[in-house]
Amino acid sequence: MTDLPDVSLEPIVYLNGEVVPLSEARVPVLDRGFIFGDGIYEVAPLYARASGRLAFRFEHHLARLARSLEKIGIVNPLDNAGWRALIERVTEANEAEAGLAADQDAIAYIQITRGVAKRAHAFPAGIQPTVFVMVTPLTLPGAAQRAAGVRCVSAEDRRWLHCDIKSVSLLGNVLMAQYAAENDALETIQFRDGVLTEGSSSNVWVVKNGVLAAPPRSHKILEGIRYGLIEELAAQCGIRFEVREIAEAEVRAADEILISSATKEVLPVTQLDGKPVGDGKPVGDGKPGAVFAALYAAYQRAKAEQA
Repeated sequence: MTDLPDVSLEPIVYLNGEVVPLSEARVPVLDRGFIFGDGIYEVAPLYARASGRLAFRFEHHLARLARSLEKIGIVNPLDNAGWRALIERVTEANEAEAGLAADQDAIAYIQITRGVAKRAHAFPAGIQPTVFVMVTPLTLPGAAQRAAGVRCVSAEDRRWLHCDIKSVSLLGNVLMAQYAAENDALETIQFRDGVLTEGSSSNVWVVKNGVLAAPPRSHKILEGIRYGLIEELAAQCGIRFEVREIAEAEVRAADEILISSATKEVLPVTQLDGKPVGDGKPVGDGKPGAVFAALYAAYQRAKAEQA
C-alpha cells in the first residue's frame, strides 16, 4: 500500500532568490504589488507522468507572462530556460520537503511585481522586481462533475478595460467569484453592454447547431491559454469554430455553454441563472452536450501527446 503524502506540510516557495517554507516568505509592505496591485501573475498546470512532470503548453504560458510584463513596463527577470529551471527547482523542493507526490498533478503560480519603493503612483526608477513562485497540488474536476455539468450565474462586467493583462489587481474578478459562491454556482458569466466577455476566472464558449463560438481576443478578455488550444482541438474534431461578438440572448439560447481554464480544463455549463442550458429542456434537465464530449476527449489526447 502506497503511503499518502502528508498534506499538513506547507508548500515550499521561491521568493527573491530564496527557497523557503511558505510561512517564512516575507514581502515588505511597501512592495508595489501590495500597495498598488502593481504586478502580474501566471498559472500553469504541471501534469504528473511516468517520465516526469509535464508543464503543459508552458511556452504559451511564458509568452503570455512576457506580454503582460511588457504591457506594464516590467523587464522580464528570466528567459524561458530560466523560468523552466526555477519551476523545476521549486517542484523538486516540494517533492522532497512538502509531501508533493511524484504522481500528483500540480499547479505552478508565478507572480512578479514592480518591487519595493517609496509609495508614489508613478513608476520608480532603479528598483528590482519581486519574484514569487509557488507549486501546489492540483485537483482537476472529477468525472461526476463533468457528467452533471456545473451551475453558473451571470452579471454585468464592470472591470477595467485592460483585461488582456494578467494583473494581480483582481478585485473585480474576486467580487464576481464571490457572487457565484453566494449563489451556489461555480462561475459568474459576464456581459458588457449586452455582449459576452468571460467568467471571473474562465473563458466562456457557446455552442449553437454544432458551431462553437468564442468572443474575440481583445482588451475585454484575458486570452486564456486554453483559448488557442480549444481552437486547435475544434479543428481536429471537425467542429466549426467562429470568433465574433456574442450577444447575451445568444448565450441564453445556446445548445451548450462551456468554460475553460488551467484548473478547470474544459467544463460544461448545464444551468445558467437557475435555467437549464439547451432549448426545450425542463428545469434541472440540462445535460452536457456532444461538443463538450468531443473537446474534452481531444483535450486529454493533447495532454497525452505532449508527454
